[in-house]
Amino acid sequence: MADARRDAAHGERNMIDRVPIRHLSSGVPGLDEVLGGGVPEFSLNLIAGGPGCGKTTLGHQIMFANASPERRAVYFTVIGEPPIKMLRYQQQYTFFDATKVGDGSVRFIHLGKQALDGGMAKVLEAIVQEIEASNPGIVVVDSFRSMVRGALASGPTGERELTDFMQRLALALTGYEATSFLIGEYAEGEHDSAVFTVADGLIWLYQAVERNSVVRKVQVMKSRGQAQIPGLHTARITDAGYSVFPRLLKPMEVLIERPLEVRLSTGVEGLDEMMGGGIPRGYSALIAGPSGSGKTVLSNQFILEGATRGEHGIVAIFEKRPNDYLQTTPHGEDFEKLVRQKKLEVLYLRPLDLSIDETLLEIQNAVKRLGAKRAVIDSLSGLELALAPTFREDFRESLYRMMGALTGLGVTVMATVELADSYNDLRFSPQGIAFLTDAIIMQRYVEIDGQLKRAMAVVKVRSSQHSKDLREYEISSDGEVIVGQALKGYEGLLTGRPSGGERGKGGRKRRRTR
Repeated sequence: MADARRDAAHGERNMIDRVPIRHLSSGVPGLDEVLGGGVPEFSLNLIAGGPGCGKTTLGHQIMFANASPERRAVYFTVIGEPPIKMLRYQQQYTFFDATKVGDGSVRFIHLGKQALDGGMAKVLEAIVQEIEASNPGIVVVDSFRSMVRGALASGPTGERELTDFMQRLALALTGYEATSFLIGEYAEGEHDSAVFTVADGLIWLYQAVERNSVVRKVQVMKSRGQAQIPGLHTARITDAGYSVFPRLLKPMEVLIERPLEVRLSTGVEGLDEMMGGGIPRGYSALIAGPSGSGKTVLSNQFILEGATRGEHGIVAIFEKRPNDYLQTTPHGEDFEKLVRQKKLEVLYLRPLDLSIDETLLEIQNAVKRLGAKRAVIDSLSGLELALAPTFREDFRESLYRMMGALTGLGVTVMATVELADSYNDLRFSPQGIAFLTDAIIMQRYVEIDGQLKRAMAVVKVRSSQHSKDLREYEISSDGEVIVGQALKGYEGLLTGRPSGGERGKGGRKRRRTR
């Protein structure tokens, strides 16, 4: 009786002691973060999705990332293409390591005959025999889904057989301490209770089709013992394999204390005065204006001013390639010099079906590489056009996440946006995105005495006083914005029908226009 109590107490202590779980890196950029830290060692995971979603590619990438002579991997193909055909295509990816196949770290075994002759029982027997013989650390079974369909089609008996198969397979894989992956072809909404219940992790791959756009997405629907990032995350398959772009980037823990006490010069003296001393550090500023108003010129000056103060910069462009951008921007030669000195990086982000998550990751990585303090997005209008249609629908949400993530890095952001001149209403941004930024600089065309003039105003600087004046400005032959005096004595400048008479420069009375 005393021994029983002692054993019970020992068992309770073991349950109270927390068992650490090691994690394996998936080898897939971004996936470990979405999973909540990587793939738990000795876990049973299901990779599911429709045809062409990248299930086999993802399984191979994870396997090659972790296979070694000390942790061997076995890849079982059940019913489907034989290994020699599969490998013909998989070896095109850069993650494929032929030396691991040659030294036995990775083995491929086809179980098509066992599946056809003996069904799930023979398949299970073959898998168990191989695990006992080679004691692998990584096991991949691709694809067992056809067997599952056959079992479920035979009614209650088949369902019991499937449940028994899954439980025995999970017990064998766990007992021999293997981290395993089952790859299955599932339509969206399909559900196998026997399979999904036993699995410790469930990774679902999608292809979202909208008009002519196809966007890959991944969702970690289940990950036992760890907090995965919920929701759908953008993914892409390239020559390097599968990549995931988390919708919530890991913060870099940059804390900006009292941002209003440190202001960054825009490079335009008059504009700095209008903003109360410049842009507060860590703020996002929006330059809104029509075509040709000088938005890019102003953003260039912002970057060049930072360079003179030892602050590296990032410029993200969406409408022109870097060479074209550097040749057409007024300060192209200065920019080229800064690029060579690694004080500036010009990012061209215009692939087909761009996602906001890819954009954020590219900019974040560039900020880390350069230690950038200033960033320009030129332009938000180009970004919207470059996005896949599914992301354009939620452009405000996407922009909210982008601005929050970038300013969270401690970067001061200046973004340009195309705004058509309208004299019927007063707008500061398209699609109502003005509230997402900390400061707004408005550029407009106005007609005065039969001439087209440029006018600038600071609409807002959050938590700070700023000028309310509408001031005329010019763009010099050197490509610099020069802000003049306030346009005094005029009424209706923003309506297209101005009237008044006193110019701020000379105080001369102007003839009243009708």
